[in-house]
Amino acid sequence: MAKGHRSQIKRERNANKDTRPSAKLSYARVSVQKACFVLDAIRGKDVQTALGIVTYNPRYASSLIEKLLKSAIANAENNNGMSAENLYVEECYANKGPTMKRIHPRAQGRAYRIEKRMSHITIVLNER
Repeated sequence: MAKGHRSQIKRERNANKDTRPSAKLSYARVSVQKACFVLDAIRGKDVQTALGIVTYNPRYASSLIEKLLKSAIANAENNNGMSAENLYVEECYANKGPTMKRIHPRAQGRAYRIEKRMSHITIVLNER
């Protein structure tokens, strides 16, 4: 058990909160493996370069990540007062979400399972 009053514990927990601007997309209808191809390309880059990469990337996940990256930039400008020129992609990762199970009929009365995977994509920015 933690020591101290409940309000004191909450105050300490909120003091350790991460203040970096970020954006999260939950339940994206793309698998983690496919999202990571695009995320690996933008990790560590400044936001202008990262936006250029995802804009001209032909993968489906890049359209989702472009929207998410623009949201993270807007969060940095509005909530943290940072300028977009100094920002870079510090962290970006995709975590596994729930999987929808579907059935595909096959020959002789058999059924094959199709797994439609989802992911939770997170982008964290920081200033240089």
